[in-house]
Amino acid sequence: MRTNHAGRAVDLYSGPATALGAAAGSGSGPVALAVLAAAACGAYDDVKGDHRRGFRAHLAALRDGEVTSGAVKLLGIGAASLAAGAMLKERPVDKVLAGVVIAGSAHLVNLVDVRPGRACLAVLALGAPGLVRGSLAAAPMGAASAVLGEDLGERTMLGDTGAHALGAAVGGAIAAGNGRLGLLAHAAGLVAAAAWGEWDATSRAHPSG
Repeated sequence: MRTNHAGRAVDLYSGPATALGAAAGSGSGPVALAVLAAAACGAYDDVKGDHRRGFRAHLAALRDGEVTSGAVKLLGIGAASLAAGAMLKERPVDKVLAGVVIAGSAHLVNLVDVRPGRACLAVLALGAPGLVRGSLAAAPMGAASAVLGEDLGERTMLGDTGAHALGAAVGGAIAAGNGRLGLLAHAAGLVAAAAWGEWDATSRAHPSG
């Protein structure tokens, strides 16, 4: 159980459920690998998460010898995404870009998961353009749709487990379905979103700065 933004107690069952559903329906071994790794790292954060916000705070703690749950997510999801990208693409640059897209999508969906339904709606929005081309986005979109009503009704929440997993799944679909230019465009947008999230986290941690 977890207390949500409104102080209500909700369960976290939709997180593992959507992660397993997205992985099983991905139709791609590399994408399934990234989804399960993202889910595992997210689950660790759901259980062991601390108060730190932003990449810099977790990296600073890691530099001081403390392995935070955020560092586990950053390194674990990053490594799994790069491995998946390496298997999805042939050229070195495309492999790296695909990894950035997968990891960036996982981060973005988790970043917007601050109110009921936002993460699921983000997955639907990210996956919709590729769905008409028969991409792998059907699996995460289906998983997100299945729990959207319960999420909006504040009876369950994805937690980091589900948000990271669904993000990695839709990121994998985007990576698999795009060439160099598409990967570049998505990677640039996701890096910009991550930078904004880092700025927001830092400003919240130091409001007077």
